[in-house]
Amino acid sequence: MMTNASRDIAFMKMHGLGNDFVVLDARVQPVAMTATLAQAIGDRHRGVGFDQLALIGSGHAGADAQLTFYNSDGSTAGACGNATRCIARYLMDEVGGSEVVLTTERGRLLARDAGDGLTSVNMGLPQLRWDEVPLAHEMDTLELPIDGAPTATGMGNPHCTFFVADAESVDLEARGAEVEHHSLYPQRTNVQFASLIGENHLRMRVWERGVGVTLASGSSSCATAVAAARRGLTGRKVSIDLDGGRIEIDWRDDGVWMTGPTTHVFSGAFTANWLEQIG
Repeated sequence: MMTNASRDIAFMKMHGLGNDFVVLDARVQPVAMTATLAQAIGDRHRGVGFDQLALIGSGHAGADAQLTFYNSDGSTAGACGNATRCIARYLMDEVGGSEVVLTTERGRLLARDAGDGLTSVNMGLPQLRWDEVPLAHEMDTLELPIDGAPTATGMGNPHCTFFVADAESVDLEARGAEVEHHSLYPQRTNVQFASLIGENHLRMRVWERGVGVTLASGSSSCATAVAAARRGLTGRKVSIDLDGGRIEIDWRDDGVWMTGPTTHVFSGAFTANWLEQIG
């Protein structure tokens, strides 16, 4: 006879610079994820809470694993850089290796141990054409016809980066919510406000599509670094100070590499009783 405990679903809580995730290993225990269940897990009062939820699936075509991402509003995300780094570290520790290949909607992503407890992932080449981001119609992505002339970048998900004198002074909740739903972005957008605070050194704050204000965002960091280099504000290798800490971005010929710390905070299980309440 199956007990309630045997129907519990195991999960892990991880974060990269305070950008936090619930991770479920569907290779071990299949999960029928829905928008409703993702929203319930993302409730920080009645569930666990997360910026993104990630499912680890079995790899194919030479990849070690397939990753699928959900936002806290139940919508899906094509890319999540910090979650990818966290899961890469988990998988490298699992097999005792220093490199893994992951697949996402973004495609095949190579991740490796960068030493000193840091993990790097190649988030792929940036998408710079209007139809790749995507935007609603043809335009120059370097300076959009939006107040503040932001730059549009695709990193497997859409981004809108404003360069301002002081990122600290921006009303992030108001401006982020407004720009996320701008008509130029048919799939909504992640929004960043960045300031140049030194040579190849940026301060950036982020509003994530389908989530809100977050302490960090890997794909947003990549998009901001690419936008800064395109606008001549920095070189292609930069340090970015986020609310949750510092991340290093290096836009190379083979893609945008992101390097930073990861943390596996705890492991637990969603009880069968709670799951039954969700329906």
